[in-house]
Amino acid sequence: MGETTKTVRSSATAEEERRLAARMATAPASFAAMFAERVELSGPAEAFRSRDGDGNWVPQTWQETGDQVAEVAAGLITLGVEPQQRVAIASGTRLEWIVADLAIMSAGAATTTIYPTSTPEDVEHILRDSGSRVVIAEDATQLEKVRAHWASLPDLMAVVLVDASAIATDGADDRIVSLDALREKGAALLVDRPDAVRDTTDAVRGEDLATLIYTSGTTGRPKGVRLRHSSWVYEGLAVDAAEVLTPDDLQYLWLPLSHSFGKVLLASQLATGYATAVDGDLDALVDNLAVVRPTIMAGAPRIYEKVHGRVVTTAEAEGGVKLKIFNWAFGVGRQVSAIRQAGGQPSGLLAVQHGIADRLVFSKLKGRFGGRLRYFVSGAAALSKEIGEWFHAADIVILEGYGLTETSAATFVNRPSRYRFGTVGMPFPGTEVRLDTDGEVLVRGPGVMDGYHNLPEATAEVLTDDGWFRTGDIGEITDEGFLRITDRKKDLIKTSGGKYVAPQTIESRFKAICPLASQVVVHGDGRNFVSALITLDADAVTGWAASHGMSGRSYRDVVTSPEVHAMVDGYVQKLNATLGRWETIKKFEVLPADLTIEEGDLTPSMKLKRRAVEKKYADVLDGFYA
Repeated sequence: MGETTKTVRSSATAEEERRLAARMATAPASFAAMFAERVELSGPAEAFRSRDGDGNWVPQTWQETGDQVAEVAAGLITLGVEPQQRVAIASGTRLEWIVADLAIMSAGAATTTIYPTSTPEDVEHILRDSGSRVVIAEDATQLEKVRAHWASLPDLMAVVLVDASAIATDGADDRIVSLDALREKGAALLVDRPDAVRDTTDAVRGEDLATLIYTSGTTGRPKGVRLRHSSWVYEGLAVDAAEVLTPDDLQYLWLPLSHSFGKVLLASQLATGYATAVDGDLDALVDNLAVVRPTIMAGAPRIYEKVHGRVVTTAEAEGGVKLKIFNWAFGVGRQVSAIRQAGGQPSGLLAVQHGIADRLVFSKLKGRFGGRLRYFVSGAAALSKEIGEWFHAADIVILEGYGLTETSAATFVNRPSRYRFGTVGMPFPGTEVRLDTDGEVLVRGPGVMDGYHNLPEATAEVLTDDGWFRTGDIGEITDEGFLRITDRKKDLIKTSGGKYVAPQTIESRFKAICPLASQVVVHGDGRNFVSALITLDADAVTGWAASHGMSGRSYRDVVTSPEVHAMVDGYVQKLNATLGRWETIKKFEVLPADLTIEEGDLTPSMKLKRRAVEKKYADVLDGFYA
């Protein structure tokens, strides 16, 4: 591994380490046992709430959830699912996903995750590579992806459909069963064998496979990451020991549960016992927040960038007195933010001004999120320091964290009482971090994976003999012990002049400068200067067009217009003023369409598929250098 530049055994406080050690001493044997323990401890308390067919939020208790999980687990046993066999879930975020996941593990099996946006070819690869015996599919769309390749999946016994209407009434396939029917089968088994699920749960050991998460991958075929029960138990207890969440919190969960970020939130919920409102409909997010009024919510940076962009562009469009008040309030907020980051509190005239700014501006923004928010959590990609500071100026804290699927997601996080913007925080107790000679971040701890499924050579490339995982990210550790990620090792650009450029840093900075920006792809490896592909947010463009005499014109017409190019150029020049000469963007193009998950430009967790986008727009990029 070579000599390291800095090693941090753990920057967690001694108190966090003590709390974790106490919890680990009596830790449940498995994630399934952890759920059973939570049901026993918190039976009548609210566990989840979800929307019914009429859009009403309906709560359910831990005991009700436990009963549902037991029936689904028993139903899987009736299908012939055996311990350590894989059961796949192909669905968007919904309560049934969580119930199915807990049921699979309670039956002694392991969950295989499939993003609902996965192509039929990737679905076939995941099911075949994992050897999944059953698929729990959300609807007809997911069912058809399985049907398209069922003949080449000899291990697959059955598909369980959440949406029963997708089951054909004619030409019925007895291998396809509804989730409700599966629960009925399970309930019947539990009448005859009341301890059937308890027995399978008790037989699960910490070293057993709990989850096979297939990375969405920014390049190549998805790889199955093997994560143990003990890893998820550790994650939940470590989050609890760090006191990031409390039993009184109410979480709003929309994140893809096929992603490890969503899974670790479930682990922390089981460890801490707070309630969660579940709805994967991103279009309903803002409306739902006002109704649910959560105290915490986790999300990818794009969510916070969109809020920032919409608020700023709306204020600029209103102009006049409202814009002056807006700018004055954020000026005051930035002063207060600086004082609070230094550990103090505003006083005197500044405190009075901040109260006025809050009443006139900040309270309205906080009201959009329900008015009870303690903080947001950001992960899955890099959050711009400037965006974090903008929210803090509005009296809203975003705690940025960091981890990979290979480390069971949560590895670092800023704490509610100790945070630094532009960093991903400190390691969780029980986790070690070090930097290799080239700055690559290495992690060792209970959350690190066993390896990649059926890929021993790929595993050997990232796991050292003494248990360190090579993250592929370049970082720095501050004197206070906070980790700052500078870029992906494979994404670093080296220009033909020999200068190194970190594209992610530039991209996130531009998003903070340009409120209309959606995605930015900084390019220039092996080239003689740096260029960029830029896309704009559709909602922000609509507002901008309305205030610039372009109302009613299509998105494509607006973003490819000379007026928009000139506007974006102004923001690019502002960005360039903050960069070294070798980093400045010499040429750019505003693309006629935004980058999307569906078109293969972004991963389901909204990470940029840099190579795919560069290939897709190779003619544009080559034109910059012609």
